[in-house]
Amino acid sequence: MAKRDYYEILGVTKSASESEIKKAYRQMALKFHPDKNPDDKAAEEKFKEAAEAYEVLSNPDKKSRYDQYGHAGMGGAGNGGYGGGGMNMDDIFSQFGDIFGGGGNPFESFFGGGGGRGRSRTVNRGSNLRIKVKLTLEEVLKGAEKKIKVNKAISCNTCGGSGAQAGSSSFSTCGTCKGAGQVKRVTSSFLGQMQTITTCPTCNGDGQTIVNKCKACSGSGTQQSEEVISIQIPAGVAEGMQLNVQGKGNAAERGGIPGDLLVIIEEVEHPQLVRDGDHLIHDLYISFIDATLGTSVEIPTLEGKAKIKVEPGTQGGKVLRLKGKGFPSINSHYKGDLLVHINVWTPQQLSSEEKKTLEKLRESENFKPNPGKGDKSFFERMKEYFN
Repeated sequence: MAKRDYYEILGVTKSASESEIKKAYRQMALKFHPDKNPDDKAAEEKFKEAAEAYEVLSNPDKKSRYDQYGHAGMGGAGNGGYGGGGMNMDDIFSQFGDIFGGGGNPFESFFGGGGGRGRSRTVNRGSNLRIKVKLTLEEVLKGAEKKIKVNKAISCNTCGGSGAQAGSSSFSTCGTCKGAGQVKRVTSSFLGQMQTITTCPTCNGDGQTIVNKCKACSGSGTQQSEEVISIQIPAGVAEGMQLNVQGKGNAAERGGIPGDLLVIIEEVEHPQLVRDGDHLIHDLYISFIDATLGTSVEIPTLEGKAKIKVEPGTQGGKVLRLKGKGFPSINSHYKGDLLVHINVWTPQQLSSEEKKTLEKLRESENFKPNPGKGDKSFFERMKEYFN
């Protein structure tokens, strides 16, 4: 199951300030706190999920990587997370305990009749768009710019996204919330009185309603159109990785914040090279004669041909390494290698003369297998190269 977007979990936008992110997390933590939801596994998972989102978005470095690469750019962070059992409740309270205001009962400011909140105008957010982009391994190596045509919601050209008809008194104060954008409800529970403040269902938090709707968009403030979007894809991306292009998703209703364009990477299969993480693998087939006497051969790389030397007496299964001929790592300065796997080709059809020649050599001591102590097995060699 795909991980949820961290901004979506906390209910904030990418432009949210540090204090807004902290406030959103505090509200989520209070809502799903285990003391308020005893024996409720679903609430506990949401509590952990909110903590994982806050752990990333409250850290400027992690937030920057997440904004560019999504979950794939997190490395260790977000892979398993709190919801996966990486931290227990005590860990979360220990790390983020100050979010509740330092000591005491974290619900003191949440339950009871005191306090109150100022108006918080709801900002509409457009939905995200998801597209797949195919890249050759050559493009993965160096990075690429892709121009993609997408069909998406844009701000209405007639009303500029307001949803109201131009040149008229098109807005009036909402009668339900009296312009506050919020409605309050007080209920009694075994914990005492609890005041709930929710977004006004009539005006959706705007505090006003449209009297004369734009005829072009019927008051939504959006219309469908095609747009060509240029996407810069960094070197070293991998199959299935998701990149976020901020603000290039669907436009929001009533002039809100547009969603993001989520770009999912697909790799095009190479005819001669196989990717394994940051490494490349090439299967090289040579004849028994070349393996015995040695030879020089050309092999493909992502930057052209390279000539390598096969030493006399090379055994099948030997792996040659071309250092730095693999992919750059997104999260470090490391670069992978090109590993050449030697396969000795055994003839499948022989003439009678060729058979006679080989029969004469069969009993020769030099043609009998005689592995030495220094000869490693294929698995030992592969383990050595990848560790």
